[in-house]
Amino acid sequence: AKLSETVTHSPNKNSTRFLFNKDAGMYVCQAGHMSIRKTITGKKKREKTGFAAVVSYFFDVEKCRVCPHKEGCYKEGALTKSFSVTLTSRLHSEHKAFQETQEFKLYSKHRYKIEAKNSELKHRHGYGVASSRGLFGMTLQGAFAIFAVNVKRTLALVDK
Repeated sequence: AKLSETVTHSPNKNSTRFLFNKDAGMYVCQAGHMSIRKTITGKKKREKTGFAAVVSYFFDVEKCRVCPHKEGCYKEGALTKSFSVTLTSRLHSEHKAFQETQEFKLYSKHRYKIEAKNSELKHRHGYGVASSRGLFGMTLQGAFAIFAVNVKRTLALVDK
C-alpha cells in the first residue's frame, strides 16, 4: 500500500518560514531568530521500530512578541512558540523509494482484488473476530473460512 501523505510530504504549512542551521543544529525563523532548545518525542530508536520521532524546536516568546513577521506565526498571548518536524524513519525512506518503482506500480494495480477477497473473508465469513483462543484455533478458523470462500467460487464457476 502507498504510504500516508503525512509520511511522504511534510504537513507543516510553516515549513517555508523556518530554515535549518546545520552548524547550530537548530531552526531559524524568517526574522533571523534561532530556536533556544529542542525536544524529541516519540520513538527515538526508529531504526529498529520503524516509527517516526517528532523533534520540536522552541523559540524565545519575548522575541516573537515584538517580531515584525509575527503575523500568521505567533498567536498573541501564547506562552510558547514551537516548530515541529517529523523525522522519517529508515523504513519509511525505503518504502518511499520503492513506491516510485515500476514493480510497485504493477503490484498496486492488482491490490484491489486482494483487498476485496480479504474484506469478504472478514465481513461475510467471520474472519474479523477470533471464534476461539490460541494459534491453533485461529489457524483452523482461517482454513475453514478460506475453504468456504473457495467452495463458493468453485460452485459459481461450475454454474457458468
